[in-house]
Amino acid sequence: MKRFVLLLLLILTGSIVFAQEVKVNDNVYEIKKDLIFINDVDVTNTLSEEEKSKILAAFEQKKLDMAKAKLSKEKIDKAEKAQERAEKQQKKAEKKQKKAEKEMKQKVKAQTNYDKAIKTYEDATTKYEKLKKKGKLSPIDEEKWLEKIEKLNSKIEKTKAKLK
Repeated sequence: MKRFVLLLLLILTGSIVFAQEVKVNDNVYEIKKDLIFINDVDVTNTLSEEEKSKILAAFEQKKLDMAKAKLSKEKIDKAEKAQERAEKQQKKAEKKQKKAEKEMKQKVKAQTNYDKAIKTYEDATTKYEKLKKKGKLSPIDEEKWLEKIEKLNSKIEKTKAKLK
């Protein structure tokens, strides 16, 4: 929508610049170089010096207004470009932040999993030692416990690797 409005403004400004028409005292004058025309008829010599100066002054004022309009359009364009750059930078920063948050979440989860694996390993080792001390382990049970403890140890190694 903004681009459409700017394009329309540019077209209107361009048509005004090339027309070089000035309206003074309900008459529309067209200026070409130093000649003044009404309806494609040269009236430069028929106008008084005062009228000529009025028309040329109005023409110069119109040129100034158009220059100001062009300058303000350029400022608007620059401001829009700056705003677009700022929006892109903001989106980039938001994306970076989301990525950082995701990484932090993953690190926290990995730490939690690591802590859980260590606790499970320690609990299993403690229970195995108790049962072994009391002599309540058969050779098959002892083999199962050692296998379980080895699996828990490998789980610790895996979670530790994910921490890094």
